[in-house]
Amino acid sequence: AIDVVALAAVRATREAQVAQGRDKLPSILGTPAAGESAGGEFFDGNTEVATFPGDLPLDPEPLFNGTDAFRGLATEAAETSDFRFLRFRPPTLDREGSEPPTLPHIRLDRALQFLIGDKLA
Repeated sequence: AIDVVALAAVRATREAQVAQGRDKLPSILGTPAAGESAGGEFFDGNTEVATFPGDLPLDPEPLFNGTDAFRGLATEAAETSDFRFLRFRPPTLDREGSEPPTLPHIRLDRALQFLIGDKLA
């Protein structure tokens, strides 16, 4: 059997709405890894930030060609860009009672069930 699922072993961000005047912008909340930078700001690895991931254009062709081609966080020409994104660190784990803390994930349980679930039954 074949299955396809979007997953993340560790969920490092969460969705939020940020108010800007009367507008509400969809945003991503998380703590950038220490030393990460974006827009001239450097992050210490402890401060949570909200970032606007951007809108998808109606015509994606300019993202790949021309002077406005996508370059990630780089400011150089497309041929020399690294196309990286802001990296977020895993969240701090809080212990509740005597239970060990667990990392938040995105559908990792579903992937494990598909891969080894029949071996555990």
